[in-house]
Amino acid sequence: MPRYEYRCRPCDSTFELNRPMAESSAPAVCPEGHEDTVKLLSAVAVGGSASAPAPKGGGGGGGCCGGGCCG
Repeated sequence: MPRYEYRCRPCDSTFELNRPMAESSAPAVCPEGHEDTVKLLSAVAVGGSASAPAPKGGGGGGGCCGGGCCG
């Protein structure tokens, strides 16, 4: 189930809720009981590693047009 982050306007705290995607925009009550909250936009990291080493031997494959034309 997706996790969404919200911010409470009265107490300026942030909190997370697990809820179905269909309910992501539904009103959320903060842990302190305030109802004036807003859903925050979250960046999502998907797989891979930012520190992965570059391929050896000129990269091979891909490139701008399947490799070979960009010399």
